[in-house]
Amino acid sequence: QVRLVESGGGLVQAGGSLRLSCAASGISLGVNVLAWYRQVPGKERELVATIHRGGSTTIENSVQCRYNISGDRARNTVYLQVNSLKTDDTAVYYCNAPHTKRGDFWGRGTQVTVSS
Repeated sequence: QVRLVESGGGLVQAGGSLRLSCAASGISLGVNVLAWYRQVPGKERELVATIHRGGSTTIENSVQCRYNISGDRARNTVYLQVNSLKTDDTAVYYCNAPHTKRGDFWGRGTQVTVSS
């Protein structure tokens, strides 16, 4: 069973940084990419970054200069480093694992709140 657990969110002042973690289990077969999404109440969930099994990464243009995604294979953990935070970054950040046969798996999310 695929299980994703996010952590690392919190309240931070504008300009600050956070490192979000996604601890993944059950992804050895059928999952070739892990992704971070974020969602603001009343809006659709939006893709932020992806990391593929081979190590390649993508970052959405809107946050490309401030966000970075990385992975630790030994810990089965993916990180999202978020820097120079703005109030617009306030959202729930979710980890996503699209399984090739079983559809999308999601974690419960971690709240990031940026104060001005």
